[in-house]
This record gives sequence, C-alpha cells and structure tokens, in this order.
Amino acid sequence: MLFKKTKSLEDRFNKFLNITSEAGIILFEGIKCYLENNEAEFEHFLDKLRKLEGDADSLRKEITTELYAKTLIPESRGDIFDLLETLDDVINQAKQTLIEFSIEIPVIPKVYNEDFIKLAEYAGNAVNQVVKATRKFINDPTDVEHNINKVYYWEKEADRQSEQLKRKVFKDTSIETLSMKFHMRYFALHIDMIADKAEDVADKLSIYAIKRSI
Repeated sequence: MLFKKTKSLEDRFNKFLNITSEAGIILFEGIKCYLENNEAEFEHFLDKLRKLEGDADSLRKEITTELYAKTLIPESRGDIFDLLETLDDVINQAKQTLIEFSIEIPVIPKVYNEDFIKLAEYAGNAVNQVVKATRKFINDPTDVEHNINKVYYWEKEADRQSEQLKRKVFKDTSIETLSMKFHMRYFALHIDMIADKAEDVADKLSIYAIKRSI
C-alpha cells in the first residue's frame, strides 16, 4: 500500500476521491434536473458542487503540504501530486459545466433530453471508474488495469454519444436557427470533456503503475 505508514494522508486522499466520485453523481443529477425544468433542484446541485469543489481545493492543499513538509513517500510524492491536480480537473470541469448551464440557459428540445442524459451518464461512469482505479492504485499499483480499461470504455462511449447527438442536432430541420444548434453542440462538448478529464487521470495511473512494476 502506498500510504501504509501515513494514515492521515491516506484518509485525506480517500476524502478527495469521495468528493471526485460525488462530483460525477451531482453532475448527472444536475443536468437531469435542468432538462426536466426543475430549476430549484438544479440550483441546489450546483451549490452543492461549488461547495465540494472548495472542499477539494482545501484537501489538495493539505495533502500537498503534508507530502512536502513531512517529506513523506518521497519516491511517489510527485506522482501523487500530479494525480491530485488531474483529479481536481475532473471536479472543476463538472462544476464549470453546471455553471455554464446556469449562466447561458440553453434551450434544449425535450426530444433531446434522453440524448443529453445518456451523455451525462457515460461521463459520470468514466468518473466513477477512474475513482475506483485510483483507489486500486493506492492499495495495489499492479491491480489497476481492469478499472483503467473501464475508464477508457466509458470515455469512448461518451465520445460516441456526443458525436451521435451533434449529428442528430445538425440534421434536425425542426430546429430553425443555426445558433441554437451551435449552443446544443457546445453543451454536449462540455459534458463530454468530463469523460476526457477522467481519461487523463487514467493515462497517468497507467504510467505510474508501470513505473511501480519495474
């Protein structure tokens, strides 16, 4: 185990992972509420995600301080720091996506609700799997390949769903303005980027696991 002699550091890192996992769930629920015109619940999830992002930033600083001030796990310190930064990107992207919905208030015809919900679900699945992969890495760096492959699977599914959604939008003659199509494409891209951020974490985990197997 990477943190076998540093219990407080392990606890903080696990809290950070819990926040990352929750961010993926809140993203999905928030987008679902937006599409269902449930404004109060949408704003509730956005506020919750803002708070989680703040908690994650505080934890990241605490972990970084403990790693460097106490010179803990020097052989893995840089890898842990990079993982924190990249996981934080996932949380930030989830928060920013809901903020953009709140600011720009895109008009999305109900016929596209299922398409957007599927895309949010696949992005959330990628986040969930990358959290599982990171937990595996902390406990046994040699046992992460299965979960890393699942991250890649859901990232590809999110890409596929995003592409299908955008093609469907731009072929839809019932949407009269090109600007509305551009707007829907923009929000599909934002959601898809969360899966891309999860893939970035998986890429790092794959490299770090190889390093530890040598």
